[in-house]
Amino acid sequence: MQITFLGTGTSQGIPVIGSQHPVCLSENPRDKRLRVSVMIEWENYRYVIDCGPDFRQQMLTHHVSHIDGILFTHEHNDHIIGLDDVRPFYFRQGKIDVYAHHRVVEALKKRFDYVFQEKNKYPGAPEVHVIELTGEAFTLKNKEVVPVNVLHNRLQVFGFRLNDFAYITDAKTIEAEEKEKLKGLKVLVINALRREPHHSHLNLEEALAMIEELQPEKAYLTHISHLLGFHDEVEAELPENVFLAYDNLKIEI
Repeated sequence: MQITFLGTGTSQGIPVIGSQHPVCLSENPRDKRLRVSVMIEWENYRYVIDCGPDFRQQMLTHHVSHIDGILFTHEHNDHIIGLDDVRPFYFRQGKIDVYAHHRVVEALKKRFDYVFQEKNKYPGAPEVHVIELTGEAFTLKNKEVVPVNVLHNRLQVFGFRLNDFAYITDAKTIEAEEKEKLKGLKVLVINALRREPHHSHLNLEEALAMIEELQPEKAYLTHISHLLGFHDEVEAELPENVFLAYDNLKIEI
């Protein structure tokens, strides 16, 4: 299974528009972060977790010609607003499978009503096939996926476990029952927004404590803001099995 980090930034990306913060001015490509998303591939299958405002650019960068579906973690703009850009895939493939909590599906219907319209539908609009997630395990082709409930302040967000890989974003707290789903991992991806505490995201200290508790073989930090610091400086401080993810990083599991 190959994981590609399409984007590793927070909702504003890095650089932030108009910012003079030193990280935003960095020339190191690893300090430039699109909005957070990953692509998961095995055999001839390809799925994307979340499609934010940089989705089109991410697909072009990686020369993606087809996807088998999109898994949504939650309904915030930086995770869903690229949905319209599935059109080229739809024109070639037909309806695109999307997997999401009922609440997220309702949000998509409000923001992209023309996608879900059944009568007098605009002929250039994409179509999707919705699979509502309840929290129970489900199957993508030949792989079982285990949803993991995390809390983004008080908002429910899905993480996803596939085999020995798990992807968690926009988490602040994880209940003990859900943590059990994250034991025995080879790779855990988890959010670490910045150094200072935040009301709805893990900061660096909290993310490292979570990794220490869950004991994956390796962990990658994502959903990173410029306030975390320079990539190379932060990575030098991390435990030997913890890494900062960066845009376009590929890992094999």
